[in-house]
This record gives sequence, structure tokens and C-alpha cells, in this order.
Amino acid sequence: MLKLIAILPTTQALSAAQTLTLPYERRIISRQRVTLDNGNDAGLFLPRGSQLTHGTYIKADSGEIVKIEAASETVSTVYCGDPLLMARACYHLGNRHVPVQIESGRIRYLHDHVLDDMLRGWGLPVIVEQAPFEPEAGAYSASHAHSYAHSHDH
Repeated sequence: MLKLIAILPTTQALSAAQTLTLPYERRIISRQRVTLDNGNDAGLFLPRGSQLTHGTYIKADSGEIVKIEAASETVSTVYCGDPLLMARACYHLGNRHVPVQIESGRIRYLHDHVLDDMLRGWGLPVIVEQAPFEPEAGAYSASHAHSYAHSHDH
């Protein structure tokens, strides 16, 4: 079994011999058994808290490189040209701790008919479709380089 042990920096120009397609819920689990797209078994042995995004490259202990693909899954997509209404929708989804993918003029979340009805109630069109889902990582995720620690020397 191939042991996938490290996420490679995105600054490297890489090519992968194999791919691994996973839905969002599986891309946030750092240790699990997976099946590569070619049918071979592999294991993820990544640092706890690792999150895989579409296009990420991971390295196996054997040196092989595998590219991560985001699987298409059932999502709800809202297109909105009104920045205030879009902010309102993002606020209320975030207030419910819903992972959201936010892009210019578009919000996407894993399909939930209750949330769809809430947004439709504000006049927003909701489209249920099959598409890859790449939500925001969050302010305190490991993928951000911000540090909130500071010295209190006076």
C-alpha cells in the first residue's frame, strides 16, 4: 500500500503519475485509507489538521507524487450581483457554521434544502448541481500564515 506522507509546496512545478479524487468531507481527514483513481489502495498519513484542496500534490514515502482532485458532489450555488445581499447570505450561512465557497458573485455550499429555502426567501436563486466544492479554509487554518500572538512588553 502506498503511504502518502507529505503535502508538497505549491511553488514547485510538479507532475503526478497518479491522482486521488475525493469529496470535501474526505479531503479534511488527514489519516485514512483511500483508493487512488487507478484502483490502487493507499493510506494518508498527513499531519493532523491537514486539508487537501484541488490541485494539491502529495508525496508518498516511496517518492511517488499524487495529485488531489476535488470530486463533484451535490452543492447549492447562489449567483448574486448585489454585494449587500451576498454579504447578508454569507453572514447567515457562516452564523450556522456552514462551510462556504465564496467567489465573485457566487456562493456555494453542500446542498441543504433548509438553507436553500432560507436564501430563496430573500429572493436569491438557488441552483442545485453537481460540482467540486472548495470552501474557505477559515481564519485560523494552518494554510494561513497570520500570527495573532504578540508581545506585551511595556
